[in-house]
Amino acid sequence: MTGNREEFTVTPWEVRGEVNYERLVVEFGLTPLNKDLYERLTRLAGDTHKLLRRGVFFAHRDLDWLLDKYERGEMFYLYTGRGPSGHTHLGHMVPWFLTKWLQDRFGAKLYFQMTDDEKFLFKPELTLEKTRKYALDNALDVIALGFDPDKTKIFLDTDYIGFLYKIALQFAKKITFSTVRATFGLTESSNIGQIFFTSIQAAPAFIESIITGKNVPCLIPLAVDQDPHFRLARDVAPKLGFYKPAILHSKFLPSLSGGGKMSSSEAMSAIFTTDSPEEVRKKIWNAFTGGRPTIAEQREKGGNPDICPVFHYYAFIFEEDDRALGERRKRCLSGDLLCGECKEDLIKRVTNFLKEHQRKRERARDIVDKFLLRGEQTF
Repeated sequence: MTGNREEFTVTPWEVRGEVNYERLVVEFGLTPLNKDLYERLTRLAGDTHKLLRRGVFFAHRDLDWLLDKYERGEMFYLYTGRGPSGHTHLGHMVPWFLTKWLQDRFGAKLYFQMTDDEKFLFKPELTLEKTRKYALDNALDVIALGFDPDKTKIFLDTDYIGFLYKIALQFAKKITFSTVRATFGLTESSNIGQIFFTSIQAAPAFIESIITGKNVPCLIPLAVDQDPHFRLARDVAPKLGFYKPAILHSKFLPSLSGGGKMSSSEAMSAIFTTDSPEEVRKKIWNAFTGGRPTIAEQREKGGNPDICPVFHYYAFIFEEDDRALGERRKRCLSGDLLCGECKEDLIKRVTNFLKEHQRKRERARDIVDKFLLRGEQTF
């Protein structure tokens, strides 16, 4: 996705520039998450989530259809995942936070895919041993968020391929190379594993239908860069007699360096779940902000929270109270709140969150096997 005005790129493997989400809705053919659908989801869930009411999840595919099915007594399941190429950072966790909320409110099963094969195929420097190590490490972060162990299964593609491959083959037979090339920008020099991979990522969207022998609706909360995989999955699903998966799309937590999303390969762009308090402090103090060059100018003209990754950390994760968030924004715009004050407060909140999360991560090592699927296991 690029353009002459406000140029940016969004693919499953690269996000660059300032993302224009309104343009992305048009170019990807998404449906905006409007007030009526938001209120309907809130009513059925019994409450709301800040990521929904603040527009972080901004678009969908067939969420209205999925809620129709739910109201008629058809339970859905959840599917999301992670491409393990390094440690987990807080941006990766944004779709997981909403997935956890959906599981809690609807009692839904969750299949969590670790695409260790994808990262091996698309990152020349990675070995299968490294991607496996990262996947198992990332699984600790998933478990630490408190997903229901009786309703959550995590799998590495290379471990679970015995089950996934049979589904993926059906999809691969219906997808041409020209379609994959046009969707993902692959070339004749792309390895053949890259060409086939989207079939593997599509497979979990139909896993419950295969297991139960009847169609089961699937809801996929994801960051919007992953949507192209599921555009293809949705095109093929009816040809194989499956429901199309419904999707909820999230925005990206911006890079601390400014512009685009944070990156696992750029340590200063993100807060990782394994970071120490000293690393957190260094990263936040060095972060790009929407502030002015001097304190005097900040007091006079105010800052710009809309371009400030520090403010986005509050909006996405670290401020539950909408009124308090609005007051922070107001004080920034007026010049009453200086960037140093805002950063210092965020450092405390992030440090406290990570201290507790890291404790839960360590405890997760003792129960990780309870969550993992291998071979042809099912729930």
